[in-house]
Amino acid sequence: MASSTVTSSQPERPPRPNLAFRQLRGRRSPAEFAALVRRAAREIGERVSCDARYVGRVEAGEIRCPNYAYERVFLHMFPGRTLTDLGFAPRSAVRGRAARPATDTAGESRAACDPYDPQEDTEHTYDPHHPYGPHDLYEPYENDHLNHEESDVLRRAFMTGGGATVAAVTLGPLALTTDTAAAIRPLGRPGTPEATALEEAVRRIRLLDDRHGADGLYRRAAAPLRAAYALLDAGATRQTTADRLHSGAGELAISVGWLAHDSGRFEDARSHYAEALATARMTGDPALEAHAFCNTAFLARDAGRPREAVRAAQAAQRAAHPLGSARLMSLLALREAGGWAGLADRAGCEQALARAHALFARGHCEADPEWMSFYGEAELEGLEAQCWSTLGDWRRASRHARRAAHLQDPHFTRNIALYTAELADDLAREGRPDEAAAAGVRVLSLLDQVQSSRIQSMLAGTARVLLPHRRASGVSEFLDRHASVPRARRV
Repeated sequence: MASSTVTSSQPERPPRPNLAFRQLRGRRSPAEFAALVRRAAREIGERVSCDARYVGRVEAGEIRCPNYAYERVFLHMFPGRTLTDLGFAPRSAVRGRAARPATDTAGESRAACDPYDPQEDTEHTYDPHHPYGPHDLYEPYENDHLNHEESDVLRRAFMTGGGATVAAVTLGPLALTTDTAAAIRPLGRPGTPEATALEEAVRRIRLLDDRHGADGLYRRAAAPLRAAYALLDAGATRQTTADRLHSGAGELAISVGWLAHDSGRFEDARSHYAEALATARMTGDPALEAHAFCNTAFLARDAGRPREAVRAAQAAQRAAHPLGSARLMSLLALREAGGWAGLADRAGCEQALARAHALFARGHCEADPEWMSFYGEAELEGLEAQCWSTLGDWRRASRHARRAAHLQDPHFTRNIALYTAELADDLAREGRPDEAAAAGVRVLSLLDQVQSSRIQSMLAGTARVLLPHRRASGVSEFLDRHASVPRARRV
């Protein structure tokens, strides 16, 4: 519990300029260098929205460590160099955890990290998880070191601009209370710092979700959402700032809705998605509208309303069409395919899947939304696996689920667990209990890092299917290990 207290008491230190990176830019202007970064990204199949402002932030030291996509691009541009050679701090130094003597994967001790604020988090572009034990979700957990990281990240997300005093009260206490929102008192009209802080909050909540799953993070993430709408109520002086605040609040509502969705709170998720949709319609924001309908379609499928899933996915495609992002349209086609699968309409599902693949093959473009950084070939395979599973074609489902788990970037721990759980269930229903058990054991080994009710529910279903096959190789081990998982961590 001391982590956040100690962090908040440390005086703020000015960022240290990244002189090494500035030297690499040479005589090129920031805009020219940004164009080179985008070109290098395309060469390796990455998508980054680098501009002169981003280059300036790096050189000023505001971004102490790039996100994973930018890291791959920079290392591609400057082969043979490390992040440290490029002037960045080691990733372990900006992770937001309490200092520990252990070394990271690169063998660098925390003591050897950048001497500036070790609690500053990494800059991230994404894209929608966090393990807690059997505790009340409103309370902090003294023995959970990841709780320190989460609370620090969420609090700083609204403090980065220095002027976001409006939201500080919602993020200061680790134990959120029901009257927290009522305690918010805007001290002035919000401006660029508040808008930037809000956008950063969305990125960081999504980062935690990618890593750890939604359970335990949902209720804490609701406090920044209340703060966001307090900022809207305060009113911005400039229309551009107001637009950013509305878009940020809508995206935050979707992120919080997803956390509710993935932790099995479907009615809460539906309310948050509806809130985001209303914000999009009120401000005429087609990108936000498409995102809200996209998640609504996914929720409807999971909630057993497949026809609503189809209609919401089609509405999302109508909103997204003018945006010019083939990858977004591909994901929305997959959402529609999931609805058709739920309706047992194999032809409709196959047609939507074909569109999804054709659109995906067009590649990335500048119009791709930031939140879609999770959508790559692995997610495409994983969502297709879910469609075939719903249609009862277990052989096809297991083939796509296996490919999804193999292709997934290690950064997305939660998705690796999800795809592997899907694989285990498909193999069990296909009649391959030994392979299913082996996949199930791999998922169980990730539960210390990931907490997602969706994944836990899938494992419980797999265990029920495998019960009659206890004598098959490895099945008994899986069933015993699954039974030993604390009940509070299972659905």
